[in-house]
Amino acid sequence: MKDPIENYWTNRLSSLKKTLEANNFEVFLAGSPDEAKKIALEEIIPKTGAGSVSWGGSITFTETGLYDALKGCADMKVIDTFDKNIPVEENLERRRQALLADLFITGTNAVTEAGQLVNLDMIGNRVAALTFGPKSVIVLVGRNKIVPDIEEAMFRIKDYAAPVNTMRLDKKTPCAKTGYCQECKSPDRICNVWSITEKSFPKGRIKVILINADMGF
Repeated sequence: MKDPIENYWTNRLSSLKKTLEANNFEVFLAGSPDEAKKIALEEIIPKTGAGSVSWGGSITFTETGLYDALKGCADMKVIDTFDKNIPVEENLERRRQALLADLFITGTNAVTEAGQLVNLDMIGNRVAALTFGPKSVIVLVGRNKIVPDIEEAMFRIKDYAAPVNTMRLDKKTPCAKTGYCQECKSPDRICNVWSITEKSFPKGRIKVILINADMGF
């Protein structure tokens, strides 16, 4: 076999696709970040008929190039929650408005081999939109987010994703210094709201793009 690693991930992602589809998610396979962007722009978004779009905090979203492609979109109302040139109060208001956007785009902290999306938020806007509000949701998932089960998902998030995100955001939390979760009581704590999405309801509302690349945290 010429490329066993590629074959390994192709098999893993194909298997996970079937599992997620059995949980009523609509699932797409992308061989690269660029392909994920193309699938979103050409296959998914036009079919949603969305008149407005917004997003939740996701490094994977920006790494695919989707943010740059959509932030100046003239075909939809864009609720840009990543705009760093607006006051904090305006940003919070945009996050509230995003909960009623036609289309919401985000990543996930982990996906289990049983086809469950596991997430942990600071203020909860991302998991709120994933759960209810927007008519359609696109979830971008790098292969590095795959874990065996919910217990491993929670461990991955607390042990790796959360500390790295506190460092990225310059939060004043113990894990930003040590790299380890200490169940802190810091005002800057980002680990506040858990969500486990076992199935998409209605069927197909949540569209998952599985990307054959390590993406985000």
